[in-house]
Amino acid sequence: MRRPTRTAALAVAAVSTAAAAAALLPALGATAAGAAPACAVSYSVTNQWDAGFQGNVVITNNSAPTTSWKLGFAFSGGQKVTQGWNAAWTQSGTAVTAASESYNGVIPTGGTVSAGFLGSWSGSNPAPTSFTLNGVTCNVDGGGTTPPTTPPTTPPTTPPTTPPTTPPTTPPTTPPGGDTAPPKLHVSGNKLLDSTGKQVVLHGVNRSGTEFACAQGNGIFDGPVDDAAINAITSWKGVTAVRVPLNEDCWEGLSYVPAADGGANYIAAITGWVNRLVAHGITPIVELHWTHGLYTGNSAGCTDVNATCQKPMPDAQYAIPFWTSVANTFKSNTSIVFDLFNEPYPDRATSTTDQAWACWKDGGTCPGINYEVAGMQDMLDAVRGTGAQNVVLMGGLAYSNDLTGWLAHEPTDPTGNLAAAVHVYNFNSCANSSCWDSQLAPVAAKVPLVAGEIGENTCGHTFVDSFMSWLDSHQLGYLGWTWNTWDCSSGPSLISSYDGTATAYGLGLKNHLASLG
Repeated sequence: MRRPTRTAALAVAAVSTAAAAAALLPALGATAAGAAPACAVSYSVTNQWDAGFQGNVVITNNSAPTTSWKLGFAFSGGQKVTQGWNAAWTQSGTAVTAASESYNGVIPTGGTVSAGFLGSWSGSNPAPTSFTLNGVTCNVDGGGTTPPTTPPTTPPTTPPTTPPTTPPTTPPTTPPGGDTAPPKLHVSGNKLLDSTGKQVVLHGVNRSGTEFACAQGNGIFDGPVDDAAINAITSWKGVTAVRVPLNEDCWEGLSYVPAADGGANYIAAITGWVNRLVAHGITPIVELHWTHGLYTGNSAGCTDVNATCQKPMPDAQYAIPFWTSVANTFKSNTSIVFDLFNEPYPDRATSTTDQAWACWKDGGTCPGINYEVAGMQDMLDAVRGTGAQNVVLMGGLAYSNDLTGWLAHEPTDPTGNLAAAVHVYNFNSCANSSCWDSQLAPVAAKVPLVAGEIGENTCGHTFVDSFMSWLDSHQLGYLGWTWNTWDCSSGPSLISSYDGTATAYGLGLKNHLASLG
């Protein structure tokens, strides 16, 4: 959806690691001479890059079963834990503590549990040499440190080109016969399937803010994006996907973007947000929303060359390196979906629909647009050029509401993992079942189709109820716009509070998803 430029200061969410400590058991019993140690810990660094690394610990309990646990160790090289999962991680000076979560406190005799973290380092990154579990010294098993990876082609201040995927912070559900959430996705015919061949139908919400706040000097997020915020989203039964809109200039760190909100800081924040969604079993849909390029023609959202609004199509000079970088960042995890461009509208700039669809697919010099356009084929090629196999979504013309030329202009994808996206609001042209039957159903019969945005501007849900029912009848997924606490004058808002309190409009999506079982 086209978000109006916001001038008011926006709240910036501080993303932090939970620091609540779990209750301790009495100290594990000492072992007799010659007996197996009460516990063993394997520590490893599974990925390392300039100034950062991913660590993992595997705890083996050789004593009586636990109901909660606390692991302790110390860093000797000045390392700092910045984020963790499967435990409540805290650090005081060199001392690090990882306390069990509510779901993994039990370790049976002979059982194991693992936990991981992201950390910073400088100079050297030696492994800890001593560990305690509930106060008892453990045997140190093998492990080790992965040497630094080859420096990426992007500036060394950026995160690694293939950052790790954060393991779950809550136990993800395992659908019968399917992947553990979130599923590893690929396309087969007109369906999204997981790695076991089970069909996946995505349902969820959009989470706006990351496309505009950074370009307006208002931080990176509009509202909280920590674990508690994700728990509020998943409290709506049936939510399996969250769409993450991005700002091209913020990702690439253009000079007008505040340093705290752009470049490496923006990439790190977005990567953390996406990884937390994955950790909670949510499929992230990462999409390009606001783009660079001067456009002052019909339906211009702004007269600024910078990414302070949405343009008819992306500027090739910026969009190609953007998608190369984004794909490199997330290509290691096919649970993450790419949505190449939010709402194309070259049809507002060109004279004919044929010109608009040609511009949409092939880019280049497009009538009415005064910069070299990155077409869908160009951006798809940039993604696939990194080796990324992720499912890629593409919306059509008229702000992704018109799919009439989608099949005839479908780009070539060597992986076959291409899907269509549509946005449908009550005020769009294609906003009734007759249009959906004639324009959407033929596309959905050939390729997977996801309604990336649905909504209505009435503050009610009569329209979205009817559209969701139509989508259900065709086994198609959809995401409501938007999980932000705005009022109806700013656009459809699903919630009035980030604790998940639904608006009258949001109640329609919440209740409908719950009814699906």
